[in-house]
Amino acid sequence: MDASSQIATTEKSKAGRRRMPARFLRDRSGATAIEFAALAIPFALLVFAILESCISFAAQEVMANATDGVARQLRTGQLKKGTVSEQNLKDAICGELSVLAGSDCNSRLSVDLRNFTTFADAAKVGFTITNGAVGLTKTNNGSTSADTFKFDPGGSGTKNMLRVFYRWPVMTDFLARSMANLNGGATLHFTSTTWQNEPFDD
Repeated sequence: MDASSQIATTEKSKAGRRRMPARFLRDRSGATAIEFAALAIPFALLVFAILESCISFAAQEVMANATDGVARQLRTGQLKKGTVSEQNLKDAICGELSVLAGSDCNSRLSVDLRNFTTFADAAKVGFTITNGAVGLTKTNNGSTSADTFKFDPGGSGTKNMLRVFYRWPVMTDFLARSMANLNGGATLHFTSTTWQNEPFDD
């Protein structure tokens, strides 16, 4: 190779090296992979949040329907005071929830059943969530005080209220901080129904 050809080759190589950074900046062949990596995490979070919310909502609706079914049996006298127990009610509700809830349904479920003289008295009971735990309340003469869970079904013609609390576990760990409102990474499912018993034989 003569001197002129060698000089031309050297100049061409230098020019190629000078253009390499510009070619690298213009090269978009890896952009899709980088964009996917940047979007994968928020997309996964969104998908998990949707699935978690859908399953939780379905469980809430199933529990509400099961509570209505139990209340109907109490109202018509199929389940009566003296023959029905708190465990019977929990078993009936957990039986409906068995598709969605685990084997620990009974330990996560709490029921409060009581009878009242008037419906106005029934409106005076409530509940709060304090430090990640459910607490019952009652109001008397304008002041609110703590209450305890009861199981006191009424007889024929009485006015009753059934409240059901379920500590639903948030299954996705990284969503528990934002979705859970109870201790142990759980969120509260609650349903309540009030009725007057029919005139059946006690």
